[in-house]
Amino acid sequence: MQTRQILTALTLGLMLGGIASTAYAAEKALGKAAADAQARTIAEERNARLRESLRDEWNNHEFTNGEYRMKFWDTIYGPKTAPEGGRSLYISLHGGGGAPPEVNDGQWNNQKRLYQPAEGLYFVPRSPTDSWNMWHQEYMDDFLRKTIAAAVLFEGVNPDKVYILGYSAGGDGLYQLAPRMADHWAAASMMAGHPGDARPEPLRNLPFAIYMGGQDGAYDRNSLARQWSTTLDRLAVAEGDGSYVHDTHIYEDCGHWMLRRDTIAIPWMAQFTRNTWPKRVIWVQDDVLRDNFYWLVVPEIHRRQGAKIVAEIDGQTVRIEESDSPIVLIGLNDTMLDLDKPVTVVFGDKTVIRKRFRRTASSLAQPLDKSPYSLDAPYPVVLRIEKNANAKAGATVTQL
Repeated sequence: MQTRQILTALTLGLMLGGIASTAYAAEKALGKAAADAQARTIAEERNARLRESLRDEWNNHEFTNGEYRMKFWDTIYGPKTAPEGGRSLYISLHGGGGAPPEVNDGQWNNQKRLYQPAEGLYFVPRSPTDSWNMWHQEYMDDFLRKTIAAAVLFEGVNPDKVYILGYSAGGDGLYQLAPRMADHWAAASMMAGHPGDARPEPLRNLPFAIYMGGQDGAYDRNSLARQWSTTLDRLAVAEGDGSYVHDTHIYEDCGHWMLRRDTIAIPWMAQFTRNTWPKRVIWVQDDVLRDNFYWLVVPEIHRRQGAKIVAEIDGQTVRIEESDSPIVLIGLNDTMLDLDKPVTVVFGDKTVIRKRFRRTASSLAQPLDKSPYSLDAPYPVVLRIEKNANAKAGATVTQL
């Protein structure tokens, strides 16, 4: 009887252009309540480990990441007790860059005074290096994850109310870090920076503000800010559906210093909360490669700069619209769709399979973001979608 059921499942998968793995069939399925309870347990155990590992660094105001160290200063504005719903976190990156340490120290001290949110933890790190690209090197990603985790665990920050901003060299970092880590932020603001090779497409679900002096012509910062604003206009029209929310201010009478007019960024950002599980995701890999972005994962062998994935969830349909990677992993939960009903998977223009995928403990046990400092919630369903070499065969779907 079991063999007949397996053959029937394989036949149906082939008819729909793909194959659904039955390797997980022997594992007990979890109901929604049981899956939610196990996810809470996983989060509680993870948080206990993080409290232990981050406590001394937080108290000493210095994070470490391999050979790098990042000192930081922070203060609380507004109520000293975290408000209901959690405190906001503003990560503010200073200017300077490729300069002597004392110059960057001065910029760090200046950044401490530059912005004052009405409510929240205002966090100002000292760049780990004194290089021109100090804020967007690979070491920064886990420094920022550490910052978020420690602020959530020790200061009552809401992880969906984390904002990032930066001035000058800090603005250079914002152009890079906002799209690269868009799934971490509620909103982002770039002041007086240069985009370098950053790509705006991953900003689809992240409100992004640009502040620039109209006379700030060094390295074409002003003209590039205008170009980015125009590009975001175009992307917002093309995607529609309230995507690519952005706000641009070019102060024509200002040079590199904007006379603090850019401080309006703080209340602008504060109106947003993070879109944790957006229905549509556009991911373009940065030169600092990531393994995951929102609910998408790409295996290491297929990660490369500029590689693009467009994926969406429409009702009960998961669609990989475009993928430069032949293999994509997807995490699903009951907020994104109804896991008690069948899910249709489409790769390109081919329907691969339609079936009900079971919530499992093994899926919950494998986080999509492998960083030990990630606070991402686990997914009760994780699918591996692999494009078949034979285009007519569509793709293979395996539940992990």
